[in-house]
Amino acid sequence: MSQPSLTVAVAQAEIVVGDLATNIATHLEVIRAARARLVVFPELSLTGYDLDAPSVAPTDAVLRPLIDACRASGAVALVGAPITESGRDFIAMLRVDEHGASVAARKVWVHGGEHQRFSCGTEAAVIDVDGWAVGLAICFDTNVQQHTAQLARRGVDLYAAGVLDGPGEEGERIARTFVTARALRAPVAIAHYRGSTPLFPVTVGTSMIVDADGEMLAQVDDAGMPHASACLSKAD
Repeated sequence: MSQPSLTVAVAQAEIVVGDLATNIATHLEVIRAARARLVVFPELSLTGYDLDAPSVAPTDAVLRPLIDACRASGAVALVGAPITESGRDFIAMLRVDEHGASVAARKVWVHGGEHQRFSCGTEAAVIDVDGWAVGLAICFDTNVQQHTAQLARRGVDLYAAGVLDGPGEEGERIARTFVTARALRAPVAIAHYRGSTPLFPVTVGTSMIVDADGEMLAQVDDAGMPHASACLSKAD
């Protein structure tokens, strides 16, 4: 049954490259504290943005604490990890809920050094959360009009993305988020990466949720808060 409202949280907790156990503990803290139905995490949030990070399978026992936390909290978490399918690696977004973990999206617009390892996903992904059609994007996907247009044609109720930005990209990200909301006529939830990586010693950005008109509903402030949330109402 479709629900008229959906509480969404966007995470911006510190991510440690190569420390899966610490990152999972951080994810657990956010899921429990957010008290949201849908919790969106940044790109490669489980492993950190390291292009050599080992793949994570949806069936890995290491994800069991996340599944248990989602069951206890009634949450659906969208977490970032590299995966391997049929001998090919992808930058993926995993859906974790009370039923387990599954691949929700594969990054379509792989770019830069990512091409050395990762294959491109084939199309923009949409999942169902309580009757809401949630369009998914991973970082550079958000830059590509073709990707957004695919989601627009499918009539999404919410756009959710996990991203990583470097210094100087904040203004462009905010502007693009507003434009995407207006183009899709749907709210947009962006979860930004926080933490140093081999390719990005400094990461910047503000995790945010805007409404369908591009008006800011919630954002992570500068005090180190790990998430922000908003209760969204489905458009008629």
